[in-house]
Amino acid sequence: MDQLAQKAIDEALRGNWKEAIRLNEELLAEDSKNREALNRLSRAYLEVGKLSRALTNYKKVLKLDPYNTIALKALERLKVARSVNNIKEFKKNGVNNFSPVAAANLFIEEPGKTKTVTLIHLGDLAVISTLDACEPVRLECHSHRVSVTTDNGRYIGRFPDDISRIVIKLTREGNEFSTYIRSASADQVIIFIKETKRSEIRRDLPSFSSTDRPGYISFTPPDLVHDEKPDVSTTEEIDQ
Repeated sequence: MDQLAQKAIDEALRGNWKEAIRLNEELLAEDSKNREALNRLSRAYLEVGKLSRALTNYKKVLKLDPYNTIALKALERLKVARSVNNIKEFKKNGVNNFSPVAAANLFIEEPGKTKTVTLIHLGDLAVISTLDACEPVRLECHSHRVSVTTDNGRYIGRFPDDISRIVIKLTREGNEFSTYIRSASADQVIIFIKETKRSEIRRDLPSFSSTDRPGYISFTPPDLVHDEKPDVSTTEEIDQ
């Protein structure tokens, strides 16, 4: 990644959206087909409330790459916003604070069923910079660790070892979980995990206890293998 692109990512992570716009426009002046810069520019325009410009650039991305999941996801969120008359809220609060599911309801703590987890061994800043609060993410259980990825398989980070052991054991016994981004910044990603199904053998046992706390941190490097392209469907364009 060149220095200008890294600066654009850094400014976005700092919330300096006007500077992020300037830097990404500079990148696009050099290469008008730079999909990463177009996506970053669109996101920055959303954050400052310029929806028409954001939509224009997201559509440019999809002309270059009809299966681009970042652009597809953003357009889908905007469709939902329009359908529930929340465009004003979207413009006021920015993309990272808007969700079709109210955060107040999504992050309700339920004793024994929910847990908030701070990830370790964070992935690429280019991935983290695209994360939205309330965004659903995936858990990938390995033999001794649990990785968290985006819907299209891009690595975000890992659960601490103590929590990994709990989730791996529960998953093997038949429990199921939903997982969401609670907050994301350059140096910290916090996940909200919620039990959605309890296996018969654990029907009277909670998934999590109030004493579950991360212990030591493993130094095993995270898996960064995400070779397969996701199977996604196209999203109908939104009229400006």
